[in-house]
Parts: sequence; C-alpha cells; structure tokens
Amino acid sequence: MAYRNQQEFIQALEKAGELVRIRSFVDPKLEIAEITDRISKSGNGGKALLFENTGTGFPVLMNAYGSEKRMCMALGVQHLDDVTSEIENLFKLLSAPKEGLLDKLKLLPKLGQFASWMPVVKSGRGECQEIVMTNPDIGQLPVITCWPKDGGPFVTLPIIHTKDPNNGIRNVGMYRMQVFGPTLTGMHWHKHKVSARHFSEYKKTGRRMPVAVALGGDPAYAYSATAPLPENVDEYMLAGFLRKKKVELVKCLTQPEIEVPADADFIIEGYVDPNEELIWEGPFGDHTGYYSLPDWYPRFHITAITHRKNPVYPATIVGIPPQEDAWLGKATERIFLAPIKMTLVPEIVNMDMPVEGVFHNLVIAQIKKEYAGQGQKVMNAMWGAGQMMFNKILVIADEHTVIQDYKKLAQAVFHNLNPATDVSFSQGPMDVLDHSCSKLGFGGKMCIDGTTKFEEETDAETYQLQATAWQGLNGETLKSCWPEIAGVNTALLQQGIPCLVLAVRKQRPGHIRQLHEALCGLDSLEGLKMILYVEHTVDATDLPVALWRFCNNLDPRRDHILTERPSAAGNGKIFACLGLDGTRKTKELDNFQRDWPNIIVADDATIRAVDKKWNELGLGAFLPSPSLKFKDQVYGEEAVVS
Repeated sequence: MAYRNQQEFIQALEKAGELVRIRSFVDPKLEIAEITDRISKSGNGGKALLFENTGTGFPVLMNAYGSEKRMCMALGVQHLDDVTSEIENLFKLLSAPKEGLLDKLKLLPKLGQFASWMPVVKSGRGECQEIVMTNPDIGQLPVITCWPKDGGPFVTLPIIHTKDPNNGIRNVGMYRMQVFGPTLTGMHWHKHKVSARHFSEYKKTGRRMPVAVALGGDPAYAYSATAPLPENVDEYMLAGFLRKKKVELVKCLTQPEIEVPADADFIIEGYVDPNEELIWEGPFGDHTGYYSLPDWYPRFHITAITHRKNPVYPATIVGIPPQEDAWLGKATERIFLAPIKMTLVPEIVNMDMPVEGVFHNLVIAQIKKEYAGQGQKVMNAMWGAGQMMFNKILVIADEHTVIQDYKKLAQAVFHNLNPATDVSFSQGPMDVLDHSCSKLGFGGKMCIDGTTKFEEETDAETYQLQATAWQGLNGETLKSCWPEIAGVNTALLQQGIPCLVLAVRKQRPGHIRQLHEALCGLDSLEGLKMILYVEHTVDATDLPVALWRFCNNLDPRRDHILTERPSAAGNGKIFACLGLDGTRKTKELDNFQRDWPNIIVADDATIRAVDKKWNELGLGAFLPSPSLKFKDQVYGEEAVVS
C-alpha cells in the first residue's frame, strides 16, 4: 500500500501500538541514540520512537523499521515473503513462452501495472517545498550524533539523488552525511557505488555535480534507496512496485536537473564540485558494530533546504547488532531471493543472513542439489551476483535443512562436512567497511559446502569424518594446560556439532597457529572439525556475540589453519581440523599494517544522563544500557585501537 506521506505512516504505527511518543526533551547529541539502542535491543525490536522535543522545533522518528511487523507495515504486506512470491510470479509470467494470442493477452494487465509503477514528474512545487529556508542551515535540523567517537553529527537516513551526466539516468542511494557547517557536509560514496561512478564521470567533464537529498515521505523510498538493484534500474520503480502506486516527483528549486519525491518531509539541495579538495570524514559508528575510520570523501555544498509543513526528521542508528538496519537487510534478503533464483542460481531454495553476520559477512544458501560440484557452482554464481560479491562466509545447505533453525542447520552442515575437502577459499572485492582485510576493499572469502556429498565428491576412505573422542572434552583441562585460553565454549559439542569456540590472549607471532596445531594433537579432540578463535575479551559462551566478533575479525583466506594427522583410532584414516583465527590483528603479532577500529559503546556520561531521565520518557520498565555488556571489550578510548 502507498502512504500519502511519512505522517500517515506514523499514524499507522501509532494505531497498531507500534510507536511511543516521547514528549520530554532529549538531546539529539548522543541521548536519542542511546535511548534508541536500549529499545531496539529490548526484544523483538521494541517500538518506533517519536522524539517530539529535540530543541530544534522538529521531531525525530527513530526505529521505524526496527521489527518484522514494522518492516511489513512499511512495505504494505502481511509477511516479507509475500513480496518474494509476488516478484517470483511476475518473473514466471514474463519469462514463460508466449505461443499464442491468448498467452500474449495475459501479459497486458501486467504491462499496465508496469506503467503504473513508473515514477512521474509533476509540474510546480510539491509538499516537500511548502517552506523554503531563507538562509539554508542544516544545523537547524535535529541531525543526531550517534556515538561518542563519531566525527560529528551525521544524517543517517538520507535518500540521495544523482544522475549520470552522459545519459541522465537517475540513481537513488543511501550514504551517510557528516555535518561540517551550516551548508557543508561530507558525501560518503564508497568506490563500488553508482553515485561514486557518477562523481567520476562529472570529474571528467569538470562540471559541478547536482545532488539532492530527501528525508521522509513514504517509507518505501528509504528502503528502495538501500536495495541492491542492478545499475540503471530506477529505485523509484521498485518503490512504485512495493507501494502499488507510482512515485510523484518534482524538480528541485536550485538544482532543477534533479527530481525528488513530492511528499518528502525535507529536501536538501546542493552540489559536489569534482575539482575541489576532498574532506577528512569520520570516524562513524557503523553497522558492523565497529567504528569505520576516517578517510577522504567529496564535499557536499548545500544551496537550499525546503520542507513540508510540520515535518518529521527521520533517522536511524547502527552499531552492535541487533539494530534497526537488521530488518532492512531482512527485507532485502526476502525481496531479492526471487530474482537471484530466477536469473542466477536456479537451484537456490532459500537463503538467510544471520544478524550476527551484519549483512555481507555470513550468508546461508539452501539449494536443491542434483550433481557433484553443484555447491561450488552456486558459490561462484553467488559471489558474482551484484552486492553478493562482498560476501565473506558462504554456507551451503541441502534443501531439506531448515536453515533458520541454526542448531539443526549446524548439525546437518557439520555432519556432511569434511574440513579438508569441503571448504573453499578465494579472494576478491570486499566491503570497504571490512576492517579485517589486509588491503582496503579486497580480501579473502570462504565457502563451507555442507550439502550431502555425491560419490565423486567424497574421500571417505582417507578421512575420519565423525567424532571418536571429543564428547568428554573438559574445557577447564584445556585452560589449565594452555593459560592463554581465557574461555571455552563446548556447548556446540554437547549438541552434536563438532565445533569448539575458544577465547585466546595472543602473545606472540604465530600463536594461534601453534595453539591450533597443539590442540589438534590431542586424542581427546579427535573428530572435531572446526575451532573458532576469538579475542580473549570476548565471552566465548555468549555465542551470538562471539560469532559477531569472529565474523568481523576474520579474513578466511589469510586466517585459516588446516591441520591433518593420522587418526588415533588406528584405522589408517586422517583426522583433519580447520582453525579460523577471528582475533584482533596487530602489526606486532600479525604483521597487519592497517589501523584496527574499536567496537562501539556509549560513553558513561550519556548512559548516566539517560538513566536519570528514564522515568519521564514513558518507555516502561527501566532498561540498562546495552553498552555496559561490551565495556570490557573496548581497547582504549578512541575510535582506533591504541
């Protein structure tokens, strides 16, 4: 369904019991983010929050997409899979053979629907231009500062419009914007993004690049701006499809080359000059749960700010999962399953992106396997599919495995897994936010083929694949023998999953490799298939946190250790165990030359301030700061680990 504007969406949230209005003053600097973090981690995403008193005259909407129910409301569906089914049916209709006149006539209604989804440019002004700031000043908006070591306030839900100077094709994306002054922000375009390519094209011409930023409007706009669409596919066509109504656009006042949604709450118009020096932007507490560190990015000069009457400023925070962005990612997972299945990987049945993997780091693919080597075929197809090129760890499971039941998934995958032959390593483009890569935006990948193997794929005569001894493993014995082991998680072993999680204090170069080889020499570990090593500050028994830290800190190609030795069972077979080093990397111990970022936590002063005013916020029982759980995992006080 289409919402007339963001206000109608807010009313729908409130009517559904999904929104809380906060009337007491809350400071956009750190306090709004701290309150939102507590609510978003309170179970099932908490509620959407409307901060009505921000000291600016404009309310702030937070956590609007932060649960499955609210994400479905934003997209106008009962279940996210409803969109998957609709797209799949559309693909089937368009790709089916058209042999007769009746077959062709069946397409006419769909072609009419296509036309109804295409955006249209209206003449005159839109609601978003009802009020024009006489002297544009982004400081008059309640731009939030999310985390204590952020470089400043950031616009976090900007819908950014650019055009290719050669063909005029529009791109709509979402990139953070750090505020540097009344009319100056950064424009955080990663090199893989379409807007960055537009910037490069403008640089060739020497002309200023017009840019416009929309905030608010129908919630489908913000989602569509984050969607991994193929280049030259208009994001507003996707928004029209989702809302079942075309998006109405109007021309900007000072950048008339750019059109923006007529029903948006705010429009920020301006330009980027490709001939101008870049600006040092960041740090920023990012969706990985770590700070992304400063770098050089283009300057965005504001030429106009307009808004509708009684606008609401939308914002979000990202950080240690789970956060609101997990549900935007879940929507993408469901919506883009059908196109991947229909065009690239026909054997795929389902896929899942666990929240601990923060989008690209961990993807699980469920396939219908019919021949040997099909897992590798899927691996190559997935890593070549748009933004799936950033995927770090890909797990492939059989069609009868319930991939959302992670216990059953792990049991099935590890039962089928030979760590010596069923784990593939590669390298390629990575998300520039991946701090574990030795080089920015380029690093290692790993595919774990957990499917049932055909005869051609097995080497059962050579390898001891199932457990012989580890059921009686004692974690305290390991810690007493190796004092550097700070924590042991044997819970997976007790569930029939031959994987051990160890928290280790590294003390010398090559330490994890040496420890792994020593552990694999123990007869008591025979049949163990994988050991995950995490930082000594991590509670190894808290599996979600341990996996989040592990996935972020691992470059699989660089950080894997495969150990093989004759089986102690005396059967002539080989015991193989894969070690994966998910600890922090340093120059001294790992020859790692890049800066390593800190994890994101709120500062003590903000936590105390929110504690003090909690009872006046109307948010129910007191919720302690989630940051308290992670304070002892932080190294020093800065965004960069000292």
